[in-house]
Amino acid sequence: MTQPHVLSINIGKGVPRPHASGPTTAIDKGPVPEGTPVEVRDPGPKRGGLGSGLVGDDIGDAKHHGGARQAVYAYAREDQQWWEEQLGRSIPPGTFGENLTTVGVDTTHALIGEVWRLGDVVLKVEVPRIPCATFRGHMGVRGWVRRFSDAGRTGAYLSVVSPGVIRTGVAIEVERPDHDIDLVLSFRAAMGDLDAADRVLGAQVLHPEEHAWLADRIARRRR
Repeated sequence: MTQPHVLSINIGKGVPRPHASGPTTAIDKGPVPEGTPVEVRDPGPKRGGLGSGLVGDDIGDAKHHGGARQAVYAYAREDQQWWEEQLGRSIPPGTFGENLTTVGVDTTHALIGEVWRLGDVVLKVEVPRIPCATFRGHMGVRGWVRRFSDAGRTGAYLSVVSPGVIRTGVAIEVERPDHDIDLVLSFRAAMGDLDAADRVLGAQVLHPEEHAWLADRIARRRR
């Protein structure tokens, strides 16, 4: 069995694009050269913070992306290979705008609060990715938001518990919490599935701000 590890570390520079939801977008990320040290930090709040959790990586739409609970985005290479089969085209690491392309880690069913240790760096699973117009425009696939949502292969947004430096190939040690609330269930809750939302809210596993956001969204849906 393959040791879970980081296959690729990806960063991007913000550039203007017709499909960008902000003034620029850095969704088109590319791998850093193998062996290059990349500093991982807690970027602070979404508004007024440093943006990305990786030094050198830009955030184009700071209103909706970046910040402490979206500091690092990870996507499984195994899921990208599944998408390659579905779309009939190559999806190199970084294509989905992910900072970390992983091998041997189930980012689809990662549990909320799951801890990843990458050497001295410690990350924590926070929320799933919710696809947006920028992602749709970047992929250029008709109905992409619906296809991505239906597949439920969301990838994982992580916060930075302990900062440090990582390199390509670093091993990932996963510590799973004692509950069964995963990113797929959280994603369905965020998309309006009331039964899923009741389970997620009842488990009390979300960050307080994320819990309040979901509770408000569901309350409005039930009115």
